[in-house]
Amino acid sequence: MDPRIREHAEIIANHSVDLQEGDNVVVDAHPVAEDLAVALHEVIGDRGANPVTTSQRTGKRQQRAYLRASDDEFETPDHELALIENTDVYIAIRASDNVTQTSDVDPETQAAHRQAHQPILEERLSTRWCLTQFPAPANAQLAEMSTEAYEGFVWDAVNKDWEAQRDHQENMVELMDAGEEIRIVSGETTDVTMSIDGNPTINDHGEHNLPGGEVFTAPQPDSVEGEVLFDMPLYHQGREITDVYLEFEDGEVVSHSAAKNEDVLTNVLETDDGARRLGELGIGMNRDIDRFTYNMLFDEKMGDTVHMAVGRAYDDTVGEDNEANESAVHVDMIVDMSEDSRIEIDGEVVQRDGTFRFEEGGV
Repeated sequence: MDPRIREHAEIIANHSVDLQEGDNVVVDAHPVAEDLAVALHEVIGDRGANPVTTSQRTGKRQQRAYLRASDDEFETPDHELALIENTDVYIAIRASDNVTQTSDVDPETQAAHRQAHQPILEERLSTRWCLTQFPAPANAQLAEMSTEAYEGFVWDAVNKDWEAQRDHQENMVELMDAGEEIRIVSGETTDVTMSIDGNPTINDHGEHNLPGGEVFTAPQPDSVEGEVLFDMPLYHQGREITDVYLEFEDGEVVSHSAAKNEDVLTNVLETDDGARRLGELGIGMNRDIDRFTYNMLFDEKMGDTVHMAVGRAYDDTVGEDNEANESAVHVDMIVDMSEDSRIEIDGEVVQRDGTFRFEEGGV
């Protein structure tokens, strides 16, 4: 087995989920990620923990079959919820043999299924959880890379000194935590402001998401004003959505468009009331992620990007006296900040053209 896979498994166990003796562990992995699942089981066995392997979340082929045969009416599956209720550690391994496997499933069906599974998502988020990536050939193909090159890209971003990364990102955390209002400007197409007053900034250094490499918080739901063009594509429900444009008034999306698959975007925004508001603002800071790969787990961490998510706000990004945006969805979208762009906190520029003021050559 490639030693980088074993290192990946050790980082998950030691750094991301703090695996302990007696832990009940769910490893949710697509079959093409078998090598990483095997390496994790070796670590789990060595620690005296108890593994169960599923492909419930990542097995897109069987999910497609189920959803296409369904009548669009779903209830929360009690047996799946019971499994997670008895889980201490949940590890999801992204990998695919076909990244567009669910592209012919009706978006409304997928939205209804996702809403029924919201209690299970909530329960997963209460565990020690980690979402990571195995460099499968289909993901390499989507990134327009050879499998070998993509393997190097993934493990360079994952198998790194996460304490050093934490220290680097803490510079931005301190700036955001001291601020009240943040403004994102990029070219003539993006100019949006939002209040982050009282909401803590999270330093993501490879714990829940592996790779990490961002700092993020939640905007106050009613505070978002302006317009954003998300000029990097995203895959959602097996479909590519490009050039997403959102206009906000009093925190709510009042106008939207997309150059491709606008209907998928519309279905996301119509999921529930919270889907038309922002639940997250994230700043990418992982310099080992230096190219776009159509994989949000990596793309949102690039050091010259920001991302915003419509939908659910994470509980730990909402201050005690502030309102949390609630939704069954959380969909991230990315703005390229490498040129003609800036981030301001309370009117002070803290990043210009992708370079932070605390980096060499910064503002």
